[in-house]
Amino acid sequence: MATKIRLARGGSKKRPYYRIVVADIRAPRDGRFIEKVGSYNPMLPKDSEDRVKLDVERIQYWLGTGAKPTDRVHRFLDAAGVLKRDARNNPKKAQLGRKAQERLDEKNAAEAEAAAAAAAAAEEAAAE
Repeated sequence: MATKIRLARGGSKKRPYYRIVVADIRAPRDGRFIEKVGSYNPMLPKDSEDRVKLDVERIQYWLGTGAKPTDRVHRFLDAAGVLKRDARNNPKKAQLGRKAQERLDEKNAAEAEAAAAAAAAAEEAAAE
């Protein structure tokens, strides 16, 4: 059975609370799970000890059996020193879309034409 270590949302509206659970990958997000291995309370300050609680022994057991953590849980495990998370890099994220790039190119071309026209007018004025 393929398993994942992931977050299951609890708490009321606008007051999230998450359980860190080991679940079958086919089970619903907040539904059936195999074992609860921690909790995450995003409402607490970032420096609070109780923000993320992990049962490290059980997590290591499940990792040993082949459970894959989600990205958010992997971040928690990296902060706890259980797993090493490689830094991700998406160089295309900062690039403009096709339409925006076309608009920017048109704007730059218009500015270059205006600058060339101003320079030509300045040369004519200087020549007179």
